[in-house]
Amino acid sequence: QFFFFFFVIRDIIRLTSPKFWYFRRHTHSGRRLVHYLRQPESKLLPVTMKSISPLFSVFTAKSPILYFSPISQRLSSVKFAAPPKINSPDTKKPCSNSAKTLSAAPTIDPITTTAVSASLKKVLVPIGFGTEEMEAVILADVLRRAGAEVTVASVEQQLEVEAYGGTRLVADTFISTCSTEIFDLVALPGGMPGSARLRDCEVLQKITSRQAEEKRLYGAICAAPAVTLLPWGLLKRKQTTCHPAFIDKISSFRAVKTNTQVSGELTTSRGPGTSFEFAICLVEQLFGEPVAREIGERLLMNPTGDDPKRQEFNEVGWSLDRTPQVLIPIANGSEEIEVVTLIDILRRAKVNVVVASVEKSAQVLASSGTKIVADKLINATSDSIFDLIILPGGTAGAERLHKSKILKKLLKEQESAGRIFGAICSSPAVLQKQGLIKDRKATAHPAVLDKLKDGVNDAQVVIDGKLITSQGLATAIQFSLAIVSKLFGHARARSVAEGLVYQYPRS
Repeated sequence: QFFFFFFVIRDIIRLTSPKFWYFRRHTHSGRRLVHYLRQPESKLLPVTMKSISPLFSVFTAKSPILYFSPISQRLSSVKFAAPPKINSPDTKKPCSNSAKTLSAAPTIDPITTTAVSASLKKVLVPIGFGTEEMEAVILADVLRRAGAEVTVASVEQQLEVEAYGGTRLVADTFISTCSTEIFDLVALPGGMPGSARLRDCEVLQKITSRQAEEKRLYGAICAAPAVTLLPWGLLKRKQTTCHPAFIDKISSFRAVKTNTQVSGELTTSRGPGTSFEFAICLVEQLFGEPVAREIGERLLMNPTGDDPKRQEFNEVGWSLDRTPQVLIPIANGSEEIEVVTLIDILRRAKVNVVVASVEKSAQVLASSGTKIVADKLINATSDSIFDLIILPGGTAGAERLHKSKILKKLLKEQESAGRIFGAICSSPAVLQKQGLIKDRKATAHPAVLDKLKDGVNDAQVVIDGKLITSQGLATAIQFSLAIVSKLFGHARARSVAEGLVYQYPRS
């Protein structure tokens, strides 16, 4: 016991020194301390200064009890109390499908959940030219809703990155600033050439390799498992899934075809259409199953796994003899998941999409902190004619869209001319305020559904003539594919869904 306490106190003293990070990585006692920090809660010994004061008289009997968090690896001081519960990735069971077993869970603030300082989780999401925007944005958004501190880092020489579908995202920082930080999770989005850009970044390779060596969580989706992690040697002895177009690069002995696969510290997934499932699985590993269930409910994920419900009234054709022109207006507070999903899927279907900001700047700050750069300001579209105008949701964003006089004029002209328009999440209420829904059927996010005169509450997507509405967030994929189906037919929508690795009805 004497020697045990001696080494523990010596390591604690070194922990508080300015040279701690060098000490932690490069000395034997530092590595022993890290091993101590990672022990399951049942093996975590509460150390009081009182218990060892006979050995070290410098400490007093009033000194606090010290505990260590194995995930955040930060020292917490709690006076004579039980240690906080610890979710260690080393002892966590495989991820369950929380989205399919949603049930009652504690009410959680989706952005600021940090019950104790030790529970704060740091997550790195790197992006580069050609990164799949749906995967990057859904990862960042969902993990932030769960309470994680997410850093979106650019591997390029600039913060603004043009993603696979043409969406322009602005990273929080450069990857070089993250080289000495410790993350609880490193999650790589896919897309091409985005995955190759991540692969060629030496700083990111070192960060992710250290993550694997020190048994902390890391993951990849779409092309990233095969294109990025495989060349780095981080798939050894791991069961792995990825996008079907890249599965042949992985050893047939280790390759699996599940939507999401957990193998030790590694989690992999198949593509944009499995991004929600992938993100929820990571939330469960970081925060536990109750939080994952709660976030799944907030995202409006399908709890039963049945085919998404779509209802259509007063059916009319939407087919055009030209490339459809679509306007997606955005504002500060717009819901980024809905914005990037609409842009990505419609552009995959060969629709000409114009993203216009109703703010004074082309760059907007979305509801969960993602920075998106529009193609132009709304003023530049005032004299244009669009075949379809779609409003993304987000409570604050919807209010700002409603206040735009130019957008209000465009929507009024759209309805008067008998052209197509629609909204998702909280934005159908904007159409209701502007008198554009009238006697038509529509749906919206459950929180604003009662504001609609004739709201439909048992369908994810509702089409009435040339009006289309949807509930929001996780229904954005089905909403976008419904638009593609109406414009081009079911075969085109199914083809796009296959590229997303999203299960879509055959007929």
